[in-house]
Amino acid sequence: MSSPTVTEPTMPTAKTSRLAVDFRQYGILAALVVIIGLFEVLTGGRLLMPGNVNNLIQQNAYVLILAIGMVMVIIGGHIDLSVGSVVAMVGAVCGLAMSQWHLPWWMAVVLALLVGAAVGAWQGFWVAFVGVPAFIVTLAGMLLFRGLTLIFLVGGTIGGLPNEFVAIGAGWLPGWLGTMGKTDILTLVLGAIACVALVLTQMSARAGRRKLDLPVESSIPFWGKIVVAVVAIMAVCWQLANYSGAPIILIILAVLIIAYSFLLNRSVFGRHIYAMGGNLFAAVMSGVNTRRVNFAIFVNMGVLAALAGIVSTARAGSAVASAGQNYELDAIAAVFIGGAAVQGGVGTVTGAVIGGLVMGVLNMGLSILSVDAAWQMAIKGLVLLLAVAFDLINKRRGGR
Repeated sequence: MSSPTVTEPTMPTAKTSRLAVDFRQYGILAALVVIIGLFEVLTGGRLLMPGNVNNLIQQNAYVLILAIGMVMVIIGGHIDLSVGSVVAMVGAVCGLAMSQWHLPWWMAVVLALLVGAAVGAWQGFWVAFVGVPAFIVTLAGMLLFRGLTLIFLVGGTIGGLPNEFVAIGAGWLPGWLGTMGKTDILTLVLGAIACVALVLTQMSARAGRRKLDLPVESSIPFWGKIVVAVVAIMAVCWQLANYSGAPIILIILAVLIIAYSFLLNRSVFGRHIYAMGGNLFAAVMSGVNTRRVNFAIFVNMGVLAALAGIVSTARAGSAVASAGQNYELDAIAAVFIGGAAVQGGVGTVTGAVIGGLVMGVLNMGLSILSVDAAWQMAIKGLVLLLAVAFDLINKRRGGR
């Protein structure tokens, strides 16, 4: 009697691997394009009007800044529930520094960033060196820093902030190159520079993967992705150029995205964060100083939360005790919608930013359609649930 035939498990081919990578990388981007197109139709073309594009960037800057820091926290296997309260407290410190302590606006900004670093060091100490779970530490921080905000802002609001400070969140770059009709030339030049930088970076990364004999995308999706990105960048810059020019906060966001993408993908610190989130035991056995990395993650999150507080306060033109409400939820939602794994070890800065833009487009589109605020919250909750469910289902399919 013949023995049963044992079938060897087939290894995934390079082509299959590339398709999986492409699907993970472009799925959320495709979803963003579909959502934009849907709301552009539903709003009768009002979503992408120059003023709304400008407002989309300025109104959601705080979410994008927080998401950049939060994605590093989540990749490392943690969570931070305190960032909304830190935003409010830093705004209060900024308002006090300029209105009552009579510091120049730039010194108030430096002080605010130092306060954010101190907050991050405080929470990082308990997580990294004492071993208290980040959920508990930051939950305590959410209450602590919100209480300090109320103590600082006894009157509830500090207004009359300097115009130079307000411009950080609600101003535009001067039109140094003049205009062509009503179109700001500087904004178009900056967009062209961004496109050239994007093409060179993508080509360099592709060449690097080939040199290491790693799988790369075929030419058609690679160049198709670049063409779509270039068209999108120049379209946004055209709309901004026909409004008031390039928002100052957009330049700040661009610098942060480039810097933190490099930090996560090209630095030892970034690789250690991925290693910790992917397999903590293996990271420790490999010699990763997990305490130092965890401490640095929370210090960085504190600084970025402070920056979000500066931007939020500047755009509002005043320090308000109620600022930062639910900001932590917006940032966490943006990170998970952008493809980060719940268990840690997976996520990108670009994905988090795209997730933040998905939330921003949803908010703006629903507001233009005059959808009730309660339904807006319900819809955003469903989007977050579906994004995480999609991530888990995709992982199970990949495991099989």
